[in-house]
Amino acid sequence: MKASRLNRLFNEKSGKCFDVAIDHGFFNELTFLGGIENIEKSVKILIDADPDAIQLTVGQAHHLQSVPGKKKPSLVLRTDVANVYGLELQSVLYSRMIEEPVLQAVRLDATCVVVNLFRIPGAPEVTDQCIQNILKLKPMCDYYSMPLMIEPLVFRPNSEAGGYMVDGNIDIILPLVRQAVELGADIIKADPCDKVEDYHKVVEVAGSIPILVRGGGRADDEELLDRTYKLMQQGVKGIVYGRNVVQHANSGGMTRALMAIVHDGAKPEDVIAWVKGNK
Repeated sequence: MKASRLNRLFNEKSGKCFDVAIDHGFFNELTFLGGIENIEKSVKILIDADPDAIQLTVGQAHHLQSVPGKKKPSLVLRTDVANVYGLELQSVLYSRMIEEPVLQAVRLDATCVVVNLFRIPGAPEVTDQCIQNILKLKPMCDYYSMPLMIEPLVFRPNSEAGGYMVDGNIDIILPLVRQAVELGADIIKADPCDKVEDYHKVVEVAGSIPILVRGGGRADDEELLDRTYKLMQQGVKGIVYGRNVVQHANSGGMTRALMAIVHDGAKPEDVIAWVKGNK
């Protein structure tokens, strides 16, 4: 019965998904709160813009699930909390999973749970914790028919980049994505790579498992829309964007523009006016 939940997550016409991630408050970083200081307001704006899903934590999911009516975005529930995003890494790093993650997801009527798979230079113990989290989560997801989204994240060295910086080297991304498949992912939320035109290799290595591409750090409007359009041409099944939506001055317009690219194949020049607030 995982299919019934996946049917609520992926758009019925296009078979694609746009998940807006606003679970950043879980990670105890001030810069991550930009645009979601008032989470209730952020959720309301997103509901009106109508993405396929909103990614939230156990403490904030009620802002979505308490809204009445049949028509609203699906809930993707974040199941792990980590301290690996700071400008300076702490002496002890961790990635911890919430208790009874799938039962909590079922009670919250989530369509999917998401968990990290970190690759951080100099911190193999965090990768070990992530794998242990996934190994515990997978059989629970299968038992309760809850789709499992694994998020393989490749970091650049903290000393080189400072803080949370994605390494877009496709040769590092590919094996981590494949490991997520081997660990039992139903969906993979993966890093973008340096050359968008190479992303079909990520899709290929994932096989039948759908790839949703992460948004990464803030980008200007034209760059973001162009990259999204090109990624969709590479065979991905959708996107999971956070800061590029909620930190935008017109988050509703940006959501609608991205939805048109993901689901209707719209070109960036067709939707840029929505983002600029001219439509």
